[in-house]
Amino acid sequence: MKVSARNLLPGKIVKLTNGAVNSEVVIEVAPGIEVVSIITKHSVESMGLKVGMTVKAMVKASSVMVVTD
Repeated sequence: MKVSARNLLPGKIVKLTNGAVNSEVVIEVAPGIEVVSIITKHSVESMGLKVGMTVKAMVKASSVMVVTD
C-alpha cells in the first residue's frame, strides 16, 4: 500500500471499545504514549483488529500547531 501521509506511527493495540456503530481503538506508540482513533465497528471487524495486534496509526492533517508555555 502507498499513501501520501508521512506520519505513520507503529504501535500495538492496547484497548478496543466497540459501540453500536463506532469503535474506539487505542494504540500505544511508545511506553505511556497512546494514540486514540474512532473508526466504524464495521472497519474493526473487516480488518480483524484485536488487542495486542501490531498496527500503524496514520496521521494526515493540513496543519499542525506548535505550542509553548
